[in-house]
Amino acid sequence: MKKLIKAVAALMLMTTIVCAIGCKKTDKPITVSGSYGGHDYVDLGLPSGTLWATCNVGSDTPEGYGDYFAWGETQPKTYFDWNTYKFSDVDSENNIRLTKYNTNSNFGIVDSLSTLEIKDDAATSQWGSGWCLPTLEQWEELRNNTTGTWTVRNGSSGFLFTANNGRCLFLPATTIASPYSEEVSHLSGSYWSNLLYSNSPHFAWAFCFHIDGIYDIYRTDRYHGMAVRPVCSAK
Repeated sequence: MKKLIKAVAALMLMTTIVCAIGCKKTDKPITVSGSYGGHDYVDLGLPSGTLWATCNVGSDTPEGYGDYFAWGETQPKTYFDWNTYKFSDVDSENNIRLTKYNTNSNFGIVDSLSTLEIKDDAATSQWGSGWCLPTLEQWEELRNNTTGTWTVRNGSSGFLFTANNGRCLFLPATTIASPYSEEVSHLSGSYWSNLLYSNSPHFAWAFCFHIDGIYDIYRTDRYHGMAVRPVCSAK
């Protein structure tokens, strides 16, 4: 028992050291460029003209985690698995059949839908017309046209993306909600895109980042609960 306690203490110390070395604390203001439909956005001067919301859906501050949504669901919830997912039908042998957004006959009837329809977009549903989930290209544009830094802002860990025009966007380190996830670890963040992973349609594309400085696109199960950061193009 004593060995276990010492091991846990050592692990906690290592985590503290990593955070002390890898985290840069900043309370740099998030510049608000304007508001659309009652929600603030920042103009990072990106080539596409995309405007990024300053907050997650369900939060009133840039540091707040907000609500968690499964991919294609428009209402937040607290428990996420295939049995509670809106677009799945799990049989008695735990075989998954997708009822919408399916590009592979192994998962049921193919409808060849790979991009979320407006009625299945959590950002649009929660914030109104003009706001939507980012496309994969918009996440890649954010990654490629800003400098990303892991930081702690007003007590919340996350990634600060600074553009060439000096404006910045903060994404708090959220977790992935699933039956296997634990409490928010503050060591990584995951955010949905609006695009299905067509090769294996039980996955969808997301954007993730980690305390070690890595931030990139990856695929994950659609039933997972993740944060939503809306975008718009209206000025």
